[in-house]
Amino acid sequence: MIQIKIKLKESGITLPTYETSSASGMDLRACLSEEVVLGPGERSLIPTGIHIELPEGLEAQVRARSGLAIKHGIGLINGIGTIDSDYRGEIKVPLINWGKEDFIIQNGERIAQLVICRYERIDWVPVEDLNETARGLGGFGHTGK
Repeated sequence: MIQIKIKLKESGITLPTYETSSASGMDLRACLSEEVVLGPGERSLIPTGIHIELPEGLEAQVRARSGLAIKHGIGLINGIGTIDSDYRGEIKVPLINWGKEDFIIQNGERIAQLVICRYERIDWVPVEDLNETARGLGGFGHTGK
């Protein structure tokens, strides 16, 4: 198990938690002094009250919660947000309401998931040709339904 340092903005903030024993994502909760109302089509940057110190070679991915997405149309503006290992600011979640009704975000509400992933740094090697494959240049949808 990897240990990651976490700093809480204030006491009483709930640490990100795995809701089941096999979950890959930990729930992030809103840290609000007052509720936020997201109208249809509106977006807002929601604070979580946490700062983390990731070891180099790890990133944290902020992802939408599927329940909020399907039930209320609430998602992340940028799809998946990346938190790099050298970022020390507060984690904030860029939410958008794609639904048809106002959505109210309360303090402590689960608003997103946080998944920790390994990554590799690379060096580009410019070449004239690439190895051929069976797929070749086939793009989106080239294999059919």
